[in-house]
Amino acid sequence: MKKILSIGITLFCLTACQKDDVADSSAPFEMRAASAEYITASALPVTKVNNHIISNTTWSGVIEIDGTIAVKNGATLTILPGTFIKAKPNAIQEGPGLLVITKTGKINAVGTENQPIVFTSYRLLDGDENTIPRGGDFAGVMILGDAKTNVPSTTTIDGLFGPDYYYGGTNNNHNGGIMKYVRIEFGGADILPSILYEISSLVLAGVGEGTTLDHIQVSHAQDDSFEFYGGNVNASNLVSFAPEDDHFDCILGYTGTITCALGLADYNSPHRLSGSVYDSQGIEVENNIHGTATVLMTHPTFNNLSIIGVWMEPFSRMYGNGIYIRRNGKLTLNNALITGYPTGIKVEGTGSELSNNSDYNSIRTHAFKLAAIGAGTAGIPASNLLVADTSPTWGMAQPFFNEGSWNIAPRDCGNFRGNWTKYNFSILE
Repeated sequence: MKKILSIGITLFCLTACQKDDVADSSAPFEMRAASAEYITASALPVTKVNNHIISNTTWSGVIEIDGTIAVKNGATLTILPGTFIKAKPNAIQEGPGLLVITKTGKINAVGTENQPIVFTSYRLLDGDENTIPRGGDFAGVMILGDAKTNVPSTTTIDGLFGPDYYYGGTNNNHNGGIMKYVRIEFGGADILPSILYEISSLVLAGVGEGTTLDHIQVSHAQDDSFEFYGGNVNASNLVSFAPEDDHFDCILGYTGTITCALGLADYNSPHRLSGSVYDSQGIEVENNIHGTATVLMTHPTFNNLSIIGVWMEPFSRMYGNGIYIRRNGKLTLNNALITGYPTGIKVEGTGSELSNNSDYNSIRTHAFKLAAIGAGTAGIPASNLLVADTSPTWGMAQPFFNEGSWNIAPRDCGNFRGNWTKYNFSILE
């Protein structure tokens, strides 16, 4: 069997090799059989898209998008089950393909358990088993809506310019369409690096509750996996696997509810540094970058949440906090489990809090250094807070990705081990 994914962190190679009692993280992921789906897809005809979509359009097979493609002017983009979407690489072999559903467009991307819709690296669809994909090979997917945010409705999404890319408004019932049984792999982009615009794999900006988001997995994001800029869209059955930065990022007045979500770490993936400090978070919640109060405050709710870090030291030093609430952000948690981070829950800054609407008795937190600190965390029972050198499983079968056969049961609420997900990018010969 040949591998077509091999992402390593040189800093910890020696330590990892000395851990004889830990399974080799490059070994096949036992709960997911290796698949030849990418080789099969690479042999299909490719439809190239290099113009904005201004009338109803249907995609199937393999689609290659060139640069930023906007869906607008009342158009709906329908993507059929089993479709693969890749980016056309640029001169320096980045994949800047970005799909933007504007305020005046809709997406109808409904895959199935056995035929998910896959946005992925062009390197996985080149027919060469030895090609290695990486974050940034596909810029990502954005949905822009006119639901409420705490910034003006003439705000453009980071890295894009002009009224097509405005988000926010007054329509909390905004319907940007549906995404269901969708994978987004090796996404993210740095736009105009000198200005530090970064694009996450799935960006939801001013998206309203009329939009459906269900069974979506984001893997190996160059930046955040999921990023919510205001809006009140609800989402269910979300998986974030091995991002460079945060699993879930909420800002600018996001007030939706996320039900059944998993953030899963792979310590062999790249990790984001802020100066000399690793700052990859499980969830990051902030009102705005200045921490100022606004009429509409960022306050999401997460129900049935699992944030799974690493099993033991020293790998935890590549992460920040399981949950980080700062800059006047607020968060409600119900049935939440956090394990394997240096700090479990950290709340800091004026106005920031773990809301007393939370079901404190259902929050369980482990950390290597500090289980929970800051406003609102005192309500968590002491018996639910644990500091230890190794991470507890909290009753799960084996939740740590790098430690052998993976099984998050009984917290597999979104069928996280089903056919629609993928954690292993190996190919059977």
